[in-house]
Amino acid sequence: MGLLTELARGLVRGADRMSPFTSKRGPRSYNKGRGAKKLGVLTSNKKFILIKEMVPQFVVPDLEGFKLKPYVSYRAPEGSEPPMTAKQLFTEVVAPRIEKDVKEGTFDLNNLEKYGFEPTQEGKLFQLFPKNYVR
Repeated sequence: MGLLTELARGLVRGADRMSPFTSKRGPRSYNKGRGAKKLGVLTSNKKFILIKEMVPQFVVPDLEGFKLKPYVSYRAPEGSEPPMTAKQLFTEVVAPRIEKDVKEGTFDLNNLEKYGFEPTQEGKLFQLFPKNYVR
C-alpha cells in the first residue's frame, strides 16, 4: 500500500517535491554538509572562532613490530567460545581474589573498590542506573 500512497502523493503535490533535497536544489548559500561536528562557534557578526578544546585529538599507539593486520575477512570462522556473562566474569576474575583475601584474613567489606566495585556511577559516560530511568 505504501507504493500507491507515494505515487498519489507525487501526483497531487508534484513530482519535483518528491526528489531528495540536496545542496544543488537550494540557494547558493545552502550547504547541507555531511554531519561533521563544529570546531568552534559562529559569532553574531558571522565570524567563526575556533576553540582548540573542541578539535578532536586522535591518540594512535605505536604499532612498530605489530604482527596483526587491520583486516578481518568475512570468511573467518566464528569464535569457538560463547560470550561471557557477568556471572562467569565474576567467578573467574573477582571471586578468586576475594577467596584469597578471606583465607589470609585481609578481606574488608568497606573496601570493595579493591575488587572493582563502584559505589556510584557519577562521571560515567554510560551509567548503569541513570536518574532519568523510564518508569
